[in-house]
Amino acid sequence: MKPKKNKSFANSFPSSSFCSLFLEMSQDSQHGKWTISSSDDDDDDEEDLPLSGTTTTQSQPARLSAASPLTLGSEARRSAAKNQLNPVKCERSPSLAGKRKSDASEGTGWALSDSDDDDKDVKENSQSHLPKKAPPSPKTKKPKVKEERPPSPHGRLYYIDEPEDFFESNIPCLNDTYRFYLNKVTGLDKKYNTGALHIRDILSPLFGTLKESVQFNYCFDIPWMVQQYPQEFRDRPVLIVHGDKREAKARLLQQAQPFPHVRFCQAKLDIAFGTHHTKMMLLWYEEGFRVIILTSNLIRADWYQKTQGMWMSPLFPRLPVGSGLSAGESPTFFKRDLLDYLTSYRAPELEEWIQRIKEHDLSETRVYLVGSTPGRFVGPDMERWGHLRLRKLLYEHTNPIPGEEKWPVIGQFSSIGSMGLDKTKWLAGEFQRTMTTLGKSSSRPDPPVLLLYPAVEDVRMSLEGYPAGGSLPYSIQTAQKQLWLHAYFHRWKANATGRSHAMPHIKTYMRVSPDFTELAWFLVTSANLSKAAWGALEKNNSQVMVRSYELGVLYVPSAFNLKTFPVDKSAFPVSSASSGFLVPFDLPPTPYAAKDQPWIWNIPYSQEPDTHGNIWIPS
Repeated sequence: MKPKKNKSFANSFPSSSFCSLFLEMSQDSQHGKWTISSSDDDDDDEEDLPLSGTTTTQSQPARLSAASPLTLGSEARRSAAKNQLNPVKCERSPSLAGKRKSDASEGTGWALSDSDDDDKDVKENSQSHLPKKAPPSPKTKKPKVKEERPPSPHGRLYYIDEPEDFFESNIPCLNDTYRFYLNKVTGLDKKYNTGALHIRDILSPLFGTLKESVQFNYCFDIPWMVQQYPQEFRDRPVLIVHGDKREAKARLLQQAQPFPHVRFCQAKLDIAFGTHHTKMMLLWYEEGFRVIILTSNLIRADWYQKTQGMWMSPLFPRLPVGSGLSAGESPTFFKRDLLDYLTSYRAPELEEWIQRIKEHDLSETRVYLVGSTPGRFVGPDMERWGHLRLRKLLYEHTNPIPGEEKWPVIGQFSSIGSMGLDKTKWLAGEFQRTMTTLGKSSSRPDPPVLLLYPAVEDVRMSLEGYPAGGSLPYSIQTAQKQLWLHAYFHRWKANATGRSHAMPHIKTYMRVSPDFTELAWFLVTSANLSKAAWGALEKNNSQVMVRSYELGVLYVPSAFNLKTFPVDKSAFPVSSASSGFLVPFDLPPTPYAAKDQPWIWNIPYSQEPDTHGNIWIPS
């Protein structure tokens, strides 16, 4: 039976009740044998599942608060929350060992053998064959105390390695050359958090006396967000820019009821399956104005044991009264482009912020803004948004490099959309042409393209264990249609930054030298690897269609009076004297081995326990 399509994009992922329909094995690849009986829209997108598709199910008690982890984010995130709140332990009973070995293979759909030389085909892959486990009987509960933190989707152990000074805001040692920072991660050696920032650091009085702020994001936990503001700023006006509709919008408004200083602006999403995925803070201080463009959602789980990144602007001072319209512009035209991006929302709630930005001096900015907004664009407007915007910037502001055909393109992301039946449909066509642009060179070399996406083993051994995969929502429906893509995959390894076990929610793209010591350019963005985020050409390349809001910043060496960026090989502890660029992961990247499989969120993993002794059964 073929599942009926639902207009809600969240429902393009199957619930557990449908898994047995989807996981019947028949198609060969080096990563497994399976096929999917349902068709799927060509523009499936990753984390970007509209919250309007989320509903309270029978397994979710109706009394849950609006900000409960079980109601936040995509279906993959909600599944992760359920797995954390009700973990399924990996049993090692000898009487079940033989059965479990078989069931584990059938349950994963990718890990088909217990050893590299075991080539047995698995005849059927159905979640219905997994042993049903009742939740473990609760042990004696620890009595609650007033000072205890509210429950997180990750349980008590989530904070066990948190340093005592994790939340202490002191003037951090920051490298102000590039203004690119990683987030703090609990459970790491302290040196790997020097120069890293937590949300409480960003909002602390050390960076300015806050008067008002705007939070653009995809997923919000309003009560948690309010608590991140320091006490003295906690009642200052906050505008929330979101893309939620219907039930999700109602839930968001309900969260904010206790906070009269929180207002809302709903982003227009006029194209089906688009999302408001931009993550940006606008902070207005008594001393000036600041912009933060980042990769974290405004929920607890994104700020502790994941790898995230951000660009923090300098403090922009107010212009003298009567300054001209072009005053305060930077060499990268950041002010013009930020105003253009905000204007694209066509939102009255943002008008006062547009005016405030006009009144400030943004001339110190040395990065270029790369945004996406929903729409179909023709003529000159085609180069305003998405990957064609990036192509234009690379064409105008980088220079050809001798031997550039040997300079790899690296793309690193936390989710993957549907890109077509073969690489020519989008990835190796228009997107690769953008990523390989270097100046006004007429030659179009075909350099290596390396894609970084965590393997199952990376997720299993992460700080969070399997629930980290809730933020890596590559679905089985999408994966089965593009087996060709997996030949590009490389592991997530980040020993240099101490974050090998902090799964990436950051998204970065770059061009790197053959010896991996120099960068031709670097981009940090909210945009995952998908046509919805980056745009796709239509009508014989005469127009581009973009579905979602995205935002990132592009670093090019010419804006820093350099020919290339030197890669900082020893990024931590951070030193203000460092001249190298911080790359979040290890270079060169490690290709997938034959036994490695990309993380797929909506199939079970019951063969091996994670770092918390649990297995993964998506709900």
